[in-house]
Parts: sequence; C-alpha cells; structure tokens
Amino acid sequence: MFYTSIKINIAFNKALLFFLFINCFLSNSFAQLPTIKNDSIVQKFYSINHQQLYWLSSGKNIKRALDWLTIIQSSDNSDMISDKSEINQIRSEFYKKYSIDSTFIAQTDRKITAMVLSFLKLTQQGNVVFDYDEISISRDSLYISQLMNSKSKRSVSKLISRLQCKDPDFLVLKKYLNDSISKKDTVKYKTILLAMNYRKYFTFNHQSEYIMVNIPTAEAEYFSNDTLRLKMRAVLGKKKNPTPSISSYITSIVTFPSWNVPYSIAVKEILPKVKKDENYLEQHDFEVIDGKGNAVEESELNWGNYNESNFPYYFRQSTGSENSLGVLKFYLQNPFSIFLHATSWQGVFAKEDRFLSHGCIRLEKPFDLAKAILKGKLDIEELKNGKKNTESNTIGLVHKIPTFIIYSPAIVVEGKVSFLKDVYGLIK
Repeated sequence: MFYTSIKINIAFNKALLFFLFINCFLSNSFAQLPTIKNDSIVQKFYSINHQQLYWLSSGKNIKRALDWLTIIQSSDNSDMISDKSEINQIRSEFYKKYSIDSTFIAQTDRKITAMVLSFLKLTQQGNVVFDYDEISISRDSLYISQLMNSKSKRSVSKLISRLQCKDPDFLVLKKYLNDSISKKDTVKYKTILLAMNYRKYFTFNHQSEYIMVNIPTAEAEYFSNDTLRLKMRAVLGKKKNPTPSISSYITSIVTFPSWNVPYSIAVKEILPKVKKDENYLEQHDFEVIDGKGNAVEESELNWGNYNESNFPYYFRQSTGSENSLGVLKFYLQNPFSIFLHATSWQGVFAKEDRFLSHGCIRLEKPFDLAKAILKGKLDIEELKNGKKNTESNTIGLVHKIPTFIIYSPAIVVEGKVSFLKDVYGLIK
C-alpha cells in the first residue's frame, strides 16, 4: 500500500509539473491555434478510446502530448487561424486552480485532444466555410484514427510531414507567405491564408470532374480527369447582390428555360418600369403570374394601385433567345436560387468589371460547357435557332457535377502569386 501511494504521488507530481509547463507554454504559444467548436468529435474519441484520460495517464503519454504541442507550437502560422479566446480560457483556468483534482485533469486532457484533432483537420483539409455546402462530409473518424495510431513508433513530426498538403499551388502560396509577407500586412496575409486553405480543401476533397467559379476572377472553369478542359468569363453578383459561396452539385440542364423573376427584382425593378410604360411587359416577353402559377391578363390590372409593399403577383419571362437566362440553365442545388446560365447579351463579357447580376452566374460559353457535361449529346444548333416560346426541357445528368463557387482574391498563375480585387470587401 505504501509503495502504491509513492507511485501515485510520483505520477501526481509529474502531472503537476506538466500542468505548470503547459501554463508557461500556452502563454507564448497557440496564438494561431483554432479549436474544434463542436465537442462531438472529442466525445467520440474518448468513447472509442474507453478511457477517461488519454494524455495524462502515464509519463509516456505525457511525453507524446509534449511532442504534439511542440509540433503545433513550431508549425507554420499559415496552417492556423487565430482564436485566442480558447487559449485565454485555458490559461485562466490554470491560474484559478490551487489544487489539481481529477475533474480538472480530465478537462485538460480533453482540451489537449481537441487541440490535436483541430491541428490534424486543418493540416489536411484547411479551413473553408461555404454559405451552402452540399459536398463536404464529416471526416471525424479519420482524424480520430490518425490520432490513435500516432502512438506508434513513428514520430509526430514525420506523421505531420506525411499529412501536409503537397499541392503545387499550395506550396507556391506557402513560400510567398513565408518570404514576402509581414504579419503586420494583415489583408495580404489573410488573403494568402484563405487561398492556401482552398488549395488544401480541393486537394483533400479530390474530384476528377468539377466546375469551379472564383468570384473575384469572374471566371468559370471546367475540369475533367484532373485537367482544365474549359475556361470562360462569367458575370457575377453586384456588391449589393453578392453571389454566395456554394459547394454543391449541378444535377440537370434546362433548355429554353422560362425565367420566374424573384419577387424582390419584380417589385423593385420591373414594377416601376411597367408603371411608366405598360408596353414594357409585352416588349420584353413578360407575363403576370398569380400566387398559384396562373397567368393573369395584365391589361385588366390597375398598375397605379401597386407598389413594393402590396404587389400580389409575379413576373415570368417567356422562353427563347431573348430570355434573360438565354436558352440554357444549369440547375445547381442550393437554397439561394442561384444557378449558372446563358444570357441574351454576349457583349457583357467584353467588360472587365463583370459584377452586374443579382447573384446568378452568366456564362460566356454555356454551349461548350453543356456539350462537355453531356458528352456531346445535345443539339447545339437547335438551341441557337430556338425561337420565342420554344418548349422547355429538363435533361437530368447521369452523374451530378460537383460545383464550387469560391471567394479567393489570391491565385497562382504560372507559378506566381497574383492578387485580385476584393470585390465584396470580405477580407478584413
């Protein structure tokens, strides 16, 4: 019993020294360390591990924890995103504790686990958040497995070296960050960091066929078999009607689509024009639709009675080449009614500033994209010769196409970093 008591005291003192070490260590470290806000992955980890303590259960495990903390401390800041609140919380808890109890030990063990799991996630997947994300999947099990397997003979540094992003563009961005940017230049720093996170995301969530639209470039790209097959100019949302970032799928292509005008556009833009000129609707192939989708005879309406707050109808534009959507619409799953489409005004693509839409994405070469996606199974000439009120048709895709609408004002062109205008003013 006496011998067991000595062993417990020795273990307790080691833990105490370790806690004191962490207190000093945290005072100078992890200023850039993100945390996993959702504690479910940490709970899952301990449930799989079947132990209350993972790091603070033995001297060997404590040493492994120190190896991880050293790696995190010395890692390139470009892999991290500032989140000092959690670190300050941990530090304040140490200052508050006058004795070390089992609950505090368990909490500290879990916080170390959360730090390491966050580090594993951001090292591989980066930190990319979309306004709507249909594609990304949880990889909690992968990070948990990597952490549990990290107790093998392989050093932590070798494990992290193996997991780090090897994408060529990522490496160019990382070198630029280390060689050319002072941390005081926060806008450029954050811009490069965001671009690096996108490269991690695309490398980790590998897709052999996909469409990518980078909002600041106002361009769309189609990749197949890991090769850029098609690149074109695009028109994106105005600053007051920004195009959201989306990670989703194109599931179908609509030929000769009619345009159901969003209500905000209907009452703010079209209604005032109709009140000035009742021929406007006929001239632009619009019809008035009620809430049930039925056509309403526009000549019977007293337009002077309506304004933004009481207009009870909608507008729908007929199909055909003069339709605002052109003759092709690429249906993209999302809650914002955002999609890619053709346009009746090709001259817009000659403009350098192409942030002109209400959020949807107009494509310079919609026929080429449709032909590539459908593998040539589309009559392009029929589309080009389509007339007003041509019947609309929806072509479902056999394989839905991953589509990413991103916001990255820093890109790599021929091995060099290029900065673009932050059109929506999101980098702060």
